[in-house]
Amino acid sequence: MTESERAAKVIDALKAAECEPAQIALPILNELVGLVQADREQPLEIEEARSSAFLAICEVGKALHRGTPTDGLWASAIAATERWMSLVR
Repeated sequence: MTESERAAKVIDALKAAECEPAQIALPILNELVGLVQADREQPLEIEEARSSAFLAICEVGKALHRGTPTDGLWASAIAATERWMSLVR
């Protein structure tokens, strides 16, 4: 799977999970870990974008797990993933 395909799958999963309750969204987010991990070294800008996407996704997951509001967190995770995808096209 190409880097671009992985980023696209992450965006699709984030958008699908955003509309779901926490008990459904959390397993979806957990499955993204493998897609966001690097399988080979990339230029620094791509590595930073991927890391930002991963951290943003983790923030959503933490909020869902704790039952705290996710206001703005989904948008941040999607935006960070879109930036990653824009760099790997």
